[in-house]
Amino acid sequence: MATVKREQIAGMNIHYLNYSLDYFLDAQQRIGFKTIELWCGAPHVWLDHITYYDAAGIKKKIKERGLSAEVLTPENCMYPYQVGAKEPEHVKRSFSYFANGIRLASELGCRYMEVNSGWGYWNEDREEAFKRSADMLSGLSEVARENGITLVMESLRPEESQIVTDVKSAKRMFDIVGSPNFKIMIDTCAMSVAGETFDDWFNTFGENIMHMHFIDGSPYGHLIWGDGSHHLGKFIEALNKYNYTGFLGQEITDGRYYEDPAKHDLRNIRNFERYMD
Repeated sequence: MATVKREQIAGMNIHYLNYSLDYFLDAQQRIGFKTIELWCGAPHVWLDHITYYDAAGIKKKIKERGLSAEVLTPENCMYPYQVGAKEPEHVKRSFSYFANGIRLASELGCRYMEVNSGWGYWNEDREEAFKRSADMLSGLSEVARENGITLVMESLRPEESQIVTDVKSAKRMFDIVGSPNFKIMIDTCAMSVAGETFDDWFNTFGENIMHMHFIDGSPYGHLIWGDGSHHLGKFIEALNKYNYTGFLGQEITDGRYYEDPAKHDLRNIRNFERYMD
């Protein structure tokens, strides 16, 4: 039987952007989450290339509710910062932004910080963008080492990036960066859009897969389980096959959930509870 532990399911605040951080944390406690992946989007978490704010206060709020923040995810798709930045000032500010995210993750007691490859420009040679991305990820891996954090990189969909969009390009980046503080995560949406499977990723990376954005989809969409075409039980069976015990971040981004995110999170956890041992 497919099984998963409650502590593996990491609720995220990205679809709570119209609500306060306190509301999100209260909802996670009430619904039954134990673990969170904290998305660094304003106004919940103020993080930029200059500094970050109120780490002690945020940590206190999380702890008071009996929750554990294990993963920090800086907003790195909609904000101007990106790992594949080109212009010198853009590179400098992007690096500082992600480095501050690493320091914030350390202060919050997280294990991991999520990253992606960035995207570069579509009107430039892909190899130039790939090299810049590898350079920045290598530098950030050193900052992560200094702060006791492990970076976990996800792939993106082809419309989001021209750099790392599948298991093959993820393996190339992983090998080039070559840092013990740089590991891999699976995003089930990007994986499915690429026509890939858990077998493809685990056969390539094995125990270097440390985290996931584990959501339903068709295959597009970052959906509550039951709203897409994936089979939760079969996906969990695949994780069990490879003895995966890492976290399963619930990166829910579809606008249909923004009005009442807690209602949909409750549906989500109820689906997972059918497989909890």
